[in-house]
Amino acid sequence: MKLLLSILLLSAAMQAQNFAVNSFALPDAPHQHPFLTLENKVGFGILAGLITADAITTQRGLSEGYREVNPLMRPLVTRGIPGEAAASALGFGTGVGVVYLFHRTHHYKAERIAMRMIVAGESGFVANNIIALH
Repeated sequence: MKLLLSILLLSAAMQAQNFAVNSFALPDAPHQHPFLTLENKVGFGILAGLITADAITTQRGLSEGYREVNPLMRPLVTRGIPGEAAASALGFGTGVGVVYLFHRTHHYKAERIAMRMIVAGESGFVANNIIALH
């Protein structure tokens, strides 16, 4: 009889360990803000178009006798189309990298402001190139 009672108590103790207790459940994690929102996708697309326009107008200006004003990009853009492609890739990567850095550090407002400022700055460069060419 003692053996039967011991087995019954041990099996009850083993079953008790399988019960889930909901009162100690952890709350849901905070919602993650996605990086590739529609706003960022549109901003990256506009930035890519502006960088392409800047590359085309810069190469056209160089062929007409103008010189690159930016001393950091001058060694690249004077090497022709491959150098211009490298400079454009560096510029685009830097812009996206700055926006992503703000995103990863949870500075979402700064992320939006930075994207808009980068697009505005690149727009100014393109406008300057177009005005200088005409």
